[in-house]
Amino acid sequence: MDSFEYNKIIGALLGTIFVVFSIALLSDAIFSSPKPEKPGFAIKAEETAAAGGAAKPAAPVQIAPLLAKADPKKGEQIFHRCEACHDGTKGGPNKVGPNLWGVVGRPIASHPGYSYSAGMKKFSDDSKKHWTYQLISEFITSPRKEVPGTAMGFAGLDDPQDRANVISYLRTLSDNPEPLPSPDAAKAAAPADGKAPAADGKAPASGSDQGKAPVKAPASATGNGQAPAQGTAPKTGDQTK
Repeated sequence: MDSFEYNKIIGALLGTIFVVFSIALLSDAIFSSPKPEKPGFAIKAEETAAAGGAAKPAAPVQIAPLLAKADPKKGEQIFHRCEACHDGTKGGPNKVGPNLWGVVGRPIASHPGYSYSAGMKKFSDDSKKHWTYQLISEFITSPRKEVPGTAMGFAGLDDPQDRANVISYLRTLSDNPEPLPSPDAAKAAAPADGKAPAADGKAPASGSDQGKAPVKAPASATGNGQAPAQGTAPKTGDQTK
């Protein structure tokens, strides 16, 4: 092959490279877009401030009214999830969690032979607090939220009626089940309008009378509303002092 053939091959190669680069440059020019000053999109969550300050946490659901219609059989089915960590039989062993026979009403963190977490011991206030129906409900709603530092890994039960069913079943795990609370106990404990009663037990004043000083009866001629002493003439000329 002579030099002329080599020149043609090299020329064809250079021509191809030129065409490819030309197309690339032309494409960049046609489809180019300006680079944004700030890449991406800034997503800001709108926070709605509650009237009068920060939003208050929701009050816990009162379990007493739900216990009145709870089904312990359904609670037993839900309790099967707990049996991997808890035994509910009388005299049964402690497992990952303590035995739950007689748990309703017993002092918190008091079951013999079980090593409770530091968080549960603190929550129990040296076992002065007891597992009431309401407290059990609040705990199994979200154990880690209710008792920071607890070793219990259960995520919790969101459905209040599921909690009532489970608690109703736990109540049966006893020789002497705790009496059920009155369904109206929670209503009686808190006023309907959410306001605390006055210290003397009297209802607060309403309407425009609030904040006004009581009207005093006009004084008598002596200036103190009392009749003058016997044999003593009332003083005159000092009523305006």
